[in-house]
Amino acid sequence: MRIRKMIIGFVLVLTALTMDLTASPPGAASDRSTASDRSTTSDRPAAGAPAGVTTFRGWAFDTCLTQSTDTMRRWRDSKYRAVGVYYGGRGRACRRQPHLNHAWMRAVKEMGWRVLPVYVGSQSPCVVAKNKKHVRIGKHPWEQGKKEGGDAVRAAKAIGVRQHSPLYLDMEAYTYRKKGCAATTLSFVRSWDREVRRLGYVPGFYSSADSGVRHMEAARRAGVRDLPSVMWFARWHTKPHLYREPALAGDAWRPARRIHQYAGNKKEKHGGRTLVIDRNLMHAPVARIG
Repeated sequence: MRIRKMIIGFVLVLTALTMDLTASPPGAASDRSTASDRSTTSDRPAAGAPAGVTTFRGWAFDTCLTQSTDTMRRWRDSKYRAVGVYYGGRGRACRRQPHLNHAWMRAVKEMGWRVLPVYVGSQSPCVVAKNKKHVRIGKHPWEQGKKEGGDAVRAAKAIGVRQHSPLYLDMEAYTYRKKGCAATTLSFVRSWDREVRRLGYVPGFYSSADSGVRHMEAARRAGVRDLPSVMWFARWHTKPHLYREPALAGDAWRPARRIHQYAGNKKEKHGGRTLVIDRNLMHAPVARIG
C-alpha cells in the first residue's frame, strides 16, 4: 500500500511538471502557496511551464511609447525588471514606435530587462472607450481573429520574439453582459488564441478585471476551449496581488499565468527620466528574444 501511494504521488508530481502552458488554462493547479503574491524577482522555472517557456516573477511597467535604450538603462535604477511594449495591432494608441526593433529588443535583454509583447488588435463591438470604436471586430469574428493572430506572430518575429514566447492580446473594457457582443468577442479571442498557439507562441489576454477578465472566467467555467493561457487583469486603486482577484477563481490561471495591473497613468522618475506608466505585479511568461 505504501509503495502504491508513492507511485501515485510520483505520477502527480510528474503531471504538474509537464503541464503545457500553450494549452487553455487549467481548472486547477498545484501551486496554492500564499507566497505567490510576494514581489520577489525571479526567473526560476515554474511548475506549469514546459521546456522553452521563460517566466518572470516581479515588478513590471508598461507605457504607450517604447522608450529609448538610454532611458531603459537609466530606469534600471527602479524596482522594475520587466516592461510591456505595444508592438503591433491596428488598435494601438501609439502606432509609431521609432525605438522598437530587433536591435532594441537585444539591447534591453542585455541590460537584464524582460519584455511583455502586447498586441492591440480589433476591439469588442461593445468596447467602452470612444477612441477604440473605429477598430471594432467585424461581421466575421472567427476569420478576423485568425488573421490577426497570424499578424501578431509575424510582427513579433520581426522584432526578434521567438517561439514559446507570450503574445498578449489587449482587449479594452467592454460590456460583456450583452450576449451578442460577448459571443462575437469570444469568437474572435478564441480564434486569435488558436492561431497564435498553432504557430508556436503562448496566447495571453489583457483586459479590465470587471469586463474581459470576468468574461473569460465565465467561459472557462463553462468548459469553452481555446481560451488564453495567461491572464493580465487590470484592477486599479488596490494593492498589488496575483491570487486574490475576485473576478477569477482561485485555482484558475496558475501557476505562473497571471499579471496584475494595479495602477495606471502614474508619473515616476528614475535615473533622471520621468515617464507616465502603468504598474504591474507579475508571475508569467516573458519574451524569448533571439
